[in-house]
Amino acid sequence: MKKILTAAAFALMATSALAAPKAPKAPAAPVYAAGDWRLVDPENVLVIDTSKGRIFVELQPQAAPEHVARMKQLARERFFDGLKFHRVIDYFMAQTGDPLGTGEGQSPYPDLKAEFTFRRDASVPYTPVATPSGAVVGFMGSFPIQTQPDDLMAMTGDHKVWAWGLYCPGVAGAARGEAEDSANSQFFLMRHPYPSLEKRYTAWGRVIVGQDVVLALQVGEPPANPDLMTKVQVLADIPQAQRPVVNVLDTKSKSFAALVDRVRKEKGADFSICDIEIPSQVR
Repeated sequence: MKKILTAAAFALMATSALAAPKAPKAPAAPVYAAGDWRLVDPENVLVIDTSKGRIFVELQPQAAPEHVARMKQLARERFFDGLKFHRVIDYFMAQTGDPLGTGEGQSPYPDLKAEFTFRRDASVPYTPVATPSGAVVGFMGSFPIQTQPDDLMAMTGDHKVWAWGLYCPGVAGAARGEAEDSANSQFFLMRHPYPSLEKRYTAWGRVIVGQDVVLALQVGEPPANPDLMTKVQVLADIPQAQRPVVNVLDTKSKSFAALVDRVRKEKGADFSICDIEIPSQVR
């Protein structure tokens, strides 16, 4: 009897398996042509090696020239090597750049003037993706921004309009104290969107490769076992034979426009520029 029941149960399971509908196939990953990619300028990329992996941050000198210059200077002086991610908050950001590892330290250089916003003229390339409430949001390279419309340039003395970085995942910002002009060497990498930081903290770049590393960093204030920046360097300073070649999907390409359209349809009324993840590749 036991054998008969076992056989019957097996037959029933086999029949059920045959009758079960097949799971839908995952959509095929988009295939991009060679012309869809933008070669990232190695002079404007920070390569951050950490105890969890490597992070590439594309710098945005048009948005925050003084902060970008400071980050490159400190990287070239090896100031960041060995420093802790001393404050990592889930659904927020990961902070580092403090030689004391307590949140109280900084570099020996003077504090920086805030660069919360910047002036943009028609020569600054950017790709608009939405127009909420009379403003424009889009991408300046890999960097998400909000800006006044180009039409206003005709009405300003310098023929420029205001723009500022948006705190989407991966955006790099300058940590500061209560004073607006108190940023120095500490910085943070966004783990999730946080729009309340916009126009209050200088945004100077964005992670283009390695956001998974940012999300893997040990959480805590401070973390029990903090991760480290083992080595930070400007990509251009890596000997050419060992230097990675980094590309991101060109936001001026038709493939990027199709990506935006696909994300907008998926999100519907909840669509945000922070929903758009720009593909990248490292060779």
